[in-house]
Amino acid sequence: MATPASLPSLPSSDVVQALPGLGTPFPALASSHRHVRCIVKLGGAAITRKEELETVNEPVLAATTLHVREAMGMPHTCPPLDWSRRNGSLVADLFPSSVGQHLDFPNAFIVVHGAGSYGHFQASKSGVNRGDLKNPLVKAGFVATRISVNKLNQEVVRSLALEGIPAVGVSPFSAGWSTQNKALEHDNVDEVQRAVDAGFVPVVHGDAVLDHTLGCTILSGDVIMRRLAQVVKPSFVVFLTNVPGVFDRPPEDPDATLLREIVVFEDCTWTIVDPPFGGNSSHGVQTAVAAHDTTGGMSTKIAEAASIAAMGIDVFIVEAGTPHALEAMRGNVKNLKSKKTWMGTLIRSALGRSFK
Repeated sequence: MATPASLPSLPSSDVVQALPGLGTPFPALASSHRHVRCIVKLGGAAITRKEELETVNEPVLAATTLHVREAMGMPHTCPPLDWSRRNGSLVADLFPSSVGQHLDFPNAFIVVHGAGSYGHFQASKSGVNRGDLKNPLVKAGFVATRISVNKLNQEVVRSLALEGIPAVGVSPFSAGWSTQNKALEHDNVDEVQRAVDAGFVPVVHGDAVLDHTLGCTILSGDVIMRRLAQVVKPSFVVFLTNVPGVFDRPPEDPDATLLREIVVFEDCTWTIVDPPFGGNSSHGVQTAVAAHDTTGGMSTKIAEAASIAAMGIDVFIVEAGTPHALEAMRGNVKNLKSKKTWMGTLIRSALGRSFK
């Protein structure tokens, strides 16, 4: 039985107090929280060409943003919301004649994305993940890393906006996310939820952040996913990757087996139930991490997914841009026995489930 790294204790969200004489803060947003149906992670290896510096995988990103729009229940005739100049467009071409009522959507989403070929190279070359801001190379690398990851965030936000999705970028460093010896210490999940309540789709990303022990480090999108799920409590979570799911060894190995279902226990230990490995619940899962990847790669993803599933939230790991990804984001994969052709990995809580 595999055991992910222990999770740090996390502070409860602070309550925002109104200033004397000013009444309730943000009265226009004082209604009850809108339920988030899905938090979806766009893996950096899926939406970028990870071995090519700062290169977007445009077909996959375009297909993924289209899937997000469909899963949110938005109509097919959505005018673009990116009114900035692109591809030689004229000013008169940027503004739609009407936006109608399409900005209302039945299914609220939060999007998180990794860095892929943006940021990882800069961070690994300068040692940002190890801290020590007194080192000029680390400080310069911190700046370079943030420029790079924000560039990708802009690409993702624009891709969503071109589908008519009211996406807004959320930078963890700027929003005050921080760590203590690499463990998450402070976040701004309340503000992310407030953006959802206002009718937006927040797009959060892995980032270089301040660390109160080390000086600085890299906060991965997978850790952000776990914290968002813990507070927001979505119906389910989807990790989109560049492979069909979790395998028992690197997927390029011809003997690799796709793990269709993993169950997680209350202590975050987990076991594979489909396919069965002869009753051996400790069957190992081998993972590979690129030399420039500063966030742990698939091993971190599995650990964070297991911690989310232990909360009772189903987690799907599936290949981005495929029909299987769309099925997962729509919430149509509730029972693998009835979805035998679905390709991906379902990670779910063991509570109340039989494994006979």
